[in-house]
Amino acid sequence: MTSKKRTTSRIGLIVLTYIAFIALGLPDGLIGVGWPSMRAGFQIPLDALGALMFISAIGYFASSFFSGKLISLLGVGGLLIASCGLTGLALIGYTLVPEWWMLVMLGIVSGVGAGGIDAGLNTYVVDNFHEGLMQWLHASYGIGITLGPILMTIGLNQLNTWRAGYFAVGVFQLLLGLSFVFTIRMWNQKKAKSGAGEKKRISEYKTSYAETFQQPAVWLSILLFVIYVGAEISLGTWAYTLLTESRGISTRIAGYLSGSYYATFAIGRILAGFYAKKIGVKTLVQGSILGALLGVVLLWINISDVVSVIGVAMVGFSIAPIFAALVSGTPDRVEPRFAANTIGMQISSGGIGAATIPPLVGVAARYISLEAIPACLFILFVTLYVLFLVSNRLGDRRKLLEQKPLEVEANP
Repeated sequence: MTSKKRTTSRIGLIVLTYIAFIALGLPDGLIGVGWPSMRAGFQIPLDALGALMFISAIGYFASSFFSGKLISLLGVGGLLIASCGLTGLALIGYTLVPEWWMLVMLGIVSGVGAGGIDAGLNTYVVDNFHEGLMQWLHASYGIGITLGPILMTIGLNQLNTWRAGYFAVGVFQLLLGLSFVFTIRMWNQKKAKSGAGEKKRISEYKTSYAETFQQPAVWLSILLFVIYVGAEISLGTWAYTLLTESRGISTRIAGYLSGSYYATFAIGRILAGFYAKKIGVKTLVQGSILGALLGVVLLWINISDVVSVIGVAMVGFSIAPIFAALVSGTPDRVEPRFAANTIGMQISSGGIGAATIPPLVGVAARYISLEAIPACLFILFVTLYVLFLVSNRLGDRRKLLEQKPLEVEANP
């Protein structure tokens, strides 16, 4: 392949990668607007949504956790084809089934597909591109989850049915899967070797999970994602309640304040794409955590409503690059042969953090005070910072030990 053709195919794959992550966010954006109509149509109670979310999470956890094995069997391209196909068929199935329990059962299929897309694309970007593109990859998800409500609103207003939104996104997923079929050779192609020292791509290893589980660095990486996602979701979940019920801020202002968290979060990821490669993963993550700590302190001390607004916005902007940066830095924290397995485990473990830590923060708020929320966030971000430093220390020590035999061989 000529250099020009290689560059063109590389750009094409980048575009496809971003489109796939937009597609990943679309279904998550549909449910909020569509739920009242879905609930009325199936004649089910308000809290029935929990069953769909739970069963989908099981599928997502399973496929993302074992994505390293799936990539070794199918290749990245094969995993993306299968995942898009499953997601597309499940979403179209949502529009055809007559009973709620059938839709819930399809939720596990949709979750499996989403988890495969998420972990597969993260692994591919770590393997082939720099940290800035990883940041924009995750910003693309934000575009998808923003477009989802718009699609559902159009379907409800123009066609008077929630099914139109899911059908459109399902068809889009199938077309995306078809595009992966036509480009599968590019997704799975290997780098041309330049010599004996050419590094092996992380997706080319076929490391067992039993061996991966024996690595302390892997468990540290998993814990990083549990703590980070738990902290991120906790602030998004409890900020509004803290401000309205404990500090007496009007619901309108508190709503804008909560919105500022997600707005600066999206802006932070887009901007991080421009400077992530230049400053490096370690500096980016450490600076982001310190910025988040400062924002939490501003929220905690409660000098004024304005300071609280600044604090929440600062946390959102600061933590925006962390998830993508932690994914990009996986091969630095763990041995490359464990990286593909670890990436999938990390992504699935984020779901554990989202499911467990915000409720625990809620327990503290109930039995201590709502003002315990910023204190809990401070503890979480300090813990994240310490774990990140320890994880980096282990990675640096491993690299040093790997270099010593080469030095001895070069200087007999």
